[in-house]
Amino acid sequence: MEYLGIDWSYRRAAWCSLSDAGVIVGEGAVPADADGLARLVIERGTDVRAVVEMMSGAIWVRDELAAAGWRVQIAHARKVRDVAPLACKTDKVDARVLAELCRRDLVPELWVPPLEDRALRERLRRRTHLVRMRASAMNRIFGLQTQWGLRISLRRLRGPDAMVLLERQGMPAVWRRSIAEALDVIDLLHARITPIDHELRPRARSESSRTLRQLPKRTLRCGPCRPPTQHSSTGRSTRSPTRAAARWSSACRAARRP
Repeated sequence: MEYLGIDWSYRRAAWCSLSDAGVIVGEGAVPADADGLARLVIERGTDVRAVVEMMSGAIWVRDELAAAGWRVQIAHARKVRDVAPLACKTDKVDARVLAELCRRDLVPELWVPPLEDRALRERLRRRTHLVRMRASAMNRIFGLQTQWGLRISLRRLRGPDAMVLLERQGMPAVWRRSIAEALDVIDLLHARITPIDHELRPRARSESSRTLRQLPKRTLRCGPCRPPTQHSSTGRSTRSPTRAAARWSSACRAARRP
């Protein structure tokens, strides 16, 4: 059995392999791609326990090596530094430290969600990214209007005579063109966000119902949670809702949505 630590980076991956006695039996670097991993598997065989720090691509590295018969763990990068603080930190030293932690069975292993959950997270992140860009375009329209003392709603700006209205209000053509471009961006992003909402809505409803089933009966009898109030003189909150009650209130709002 060999214990192998991999310090994965953008272009190259440093690795170090230890025996059961802690002796270095192999060390080097391979390209940080599928060919480099294949070369490493061919050189070290299949009787290997490996560790790689969590970073972008660590899950892919784990899956590729696990398919070749290796036992691979993903280590929490910050906790590795807590367990083994180093005065000299290089890729070669990091690989040795990971291999030693693997040999001593001290790897602060990181839980990795299954592929289905990662796909759901990526879908949510994509929607969040698009929503932020849409909000940025809306804020830009507001900022362009304030430069000329205007406050016209987005609904009114979508009208066929919106540019004529802006011209009558004294806005130059360059600013009007910027607003028109921002409106086109908003429409494009909205068309991309709508299909994602249709995909996520059934999942959100099922998650809401599961949350309701997990809440204790005592919380369900309390009813929806009211937001905490604050005294204007002291600024202190009179009541803080419990986490379970907050989840109940959120689930109720989600269940009432069409």
